[in-house]
Amino acid sequence: MRVGIIGAGAVGTGMGLLLKQRNYIVAGVASRTYASARKAAARLQCPAFERPEEAARQAELVLITTNDQAIAPVAATVARRGGFRPGQIVAHMSGSLTSAVLAPARACGALALSLHPLQSCADADRAVANLPGSVFSLEGDREALPFGKRLVTELGGEYFIIKPEDKPLYHAAASVASNYLVSLVDFSYRLMHAIGMEPQMAARALAPLIEGTWKNIGEKGVPQALTGPIARGDVSTIKDHLQAIAANVPELEEIYRTLGRYTVGLASRKGSIDVGKAAVLDRVLAGSSVRKRTTK
Repeated sequence: MRVGIIGAGAVGTGMGLLLKQRNYIVAGVASRTYASARKAAARLQCPAFERPEEAARQAELVLITTNDQAIAPVAATVARRGGFRPGQIVAHMSGSLTSAVLAPARACGALALSLHPLQSCADADRAVANLPGSVFSLEGDREALPFGKRLVTELGGEYFIIKPEDKPLYHAAASVASNYLVSLVDFSYRLMHAIGMEPQMAARALAPLIEGTWKNIGEKGVPQALTGPIARGDVSTIKDHLQAIAANVPELEEIYRTLGRYTVGLASRKGSIDVGKAAVLDRVLAGSSVRKRTTK
């Protein structure tokens, strides 16, 4: 199958490399700028095109791997300029958008598919390393789904079919697992920085703890992997945390309280604290901030 790639970023270039390894023919690549298309084309050993419809015309599979905001206008442009035709499969790899954004391709007789990997790809090499074996969500035209399943299987991954109306909640879950995990680690770094620890040392100090926790989640699952003062019902330690945060990094107090209250529910599900202890912890964490009390 001949593949045309529109969008020469990490995912587009990485997918092109993976498909070449699996005997697909990358027939061309286009991107927002011709320079980025040429850069990707050099790695993919394929033609670079200045206009997206030129890449689409060469292919039976058109991958639109631009940012989410560009997918609809790119699809409209390619359709208007005659880049889509019956028999093509046109796919995007957005987690938040459905195949409805590819309506211009459908209007030209092509099949539309949303193909999203639950994976983080910081660059093309990371995409090549991380995408195989990942779980993908599939949504789109019934006739296109068998191809999506086959492609995921060729990548050694798993797939599930998602309903269009479930895409926002699905993408929120993915964002929490990926983006907010980075935010949580930064939260921890900032607390370490507040006691004078250099960023590089904080990263080295916390990495084994983070990796060990992730291993525990893999082995024991959630909520059984939960440890720490809330899981033990240690109210006095939580009070100490709140006072120290309020005194040193008060802007982080509300985040700590919110995460703490969520964790109380997790500890209850684990069964490590009873209803009474959970209520006490919840009251402590829900109370007004130390900063607010001292300024009244």
